[in-house]
Amino acid sequence: MNQNEFDDLRKLIVTPEPPALGPQRRPHTDSLEAVNQKLDSQLGSLSARRQEAIRSAILLWHDHLEASHTISQNIPGADGSFLHGIMHRREPNYGNSRYWFRQVGKHAIFPALAQRVANFLKSKNAPALESRLLPGGEWNACVFVDVCEETAELAHTHLQYQLLRGVQAIEFEVLLEYLCAKEK
Repeated sequence: MNQNEFDDLRKLIVTPEPPALGPQRRPHTDSLEAVNQKLDSQLGSLSARRQEAIRSAILLWHDHLEASHTISQNIPGADGSFLHGIMHRREPNYGNSRYWFRQVGKHAIFPALAQRVANFLKSKNAPALESRLLPGGEWNACVFVDVCEETAELAHTHLQYQLLRGVQAIEFEVLLEYLCAKEK
């Protein structure tokens, strides 16, 4: 996938606000049909497996959890488990999410994800959240699930809830970059 194709694909996760931590549908997201139509026209140069992983991620971004789940549960390996873990975290089924993130192991994106999350939380002056999410400076997806679960009862306007939405958006961005670059 060349840079222009990636830029076009990246535009599919540009929305007025990032996804909620839970299953809530946001206004201004694309319908399932619109997402699939846009992806059908943009994913032709990638393998079927990579197309499905990207499709699952974009569907999650647009709050189509069940459609994403149908796809991710059929993607073998760490990428499918990662997407499956995100879906169950948002569902929310936190125990199942932790199960799938344990299946991921140490995903290739974890170092880049840790660095971007650290930079984001530093810019937001959130050292306590940074130390919690990045124990030893490393990304721990199960800890992120734990913190999302603890935060689920807070108002969506609460600072920690908003910070976690920002972290989740970074997670999507880094994962999408990886999925698009993987077959270069």
